[in-house]
Amino acid sequence: MPLVPPSESSDVPRRTRPIVAIDGPAGAGKSTLAAHLARRFGLLNLETGAMYRALALKAIENDLDFDEEAPLLALTRYTTITLESSREGNRVLLDRSDVTRRVREPDVTAGASRISVHPGVRAWMVARQRVLGGAGGVVMEGRDIGTAVFPDAEVKIFLDADPSVRGSRRYQQFPGNSPAAPTSEAVLQELKERDTRDRTRADSPLKPAVDAVLIDSTALTLEEVLERAETLVEAHLPSPLGPSR
Repeated sequence: MPLVPPSESSDVPRRTRPIVAIDGPAGAGKSTLAAHLARRFGLLNLETGAMYRALALKAIENDLDFDEEAPLLALTRYTTITLESSREGNRVLLDRSDVTRRVREPDVTAGASRISVHPGVRAWMVARQRVLGGAGGVVMEGRDIGTAVFPDAEVKIFLDADPSVRGSRRYQQFPGNSPAAPTSEAVLQELKERDTRDRTRADSPLKPAVDAVLIDSTALTLEEVLERAETLVEAHLPSPLGPSR
């Protein structure tokens, strides 16, 4: 079912099911963890980072400067971003066009990081994210879900790893035979620059919520990360949501 944020004047639905908030830096594995928990507990998986990527893509298409906030805010006035959540992941629609693949490309990902530092852009996004997840029953992952979007989320996880490990994971996602694939050094450098932007921005900097549980996956296998997160969700949810392995 398409999830389209209504206008700011619409009432946010009353929450009936819990929210699982997963925050952390780029390359930590948030998307993988969120998708797993959504399947495991029958929750909707809402990848909020895809919304920033979609707006960055529209900025690219309109030849806008990522560092200029005013034109980006003007762009939001005629922008519709739709997430269609499914077991396979989010389908991303930008003004009704499917941009799911395009928003994963490096230029869009880099642009999303740069537009996300603007307070007005973040406020626009946060308002929509609160509507999308307001009724509960969702896993939301991003940079500030547990601190700014849903500080009252029932479960908060901060997923982290050493930058070299995250850079290696990102590098391995590029096809080995692609002539456009960056070097491992370039991937690590871009990740470190993004970390700096995310952690030092004035509005909603990347940091764990005071009541978030930190999972450092540097020396953990994927299975160990999933197990720890499942335990946290099971311990904090008031009742089982029905596993769907």
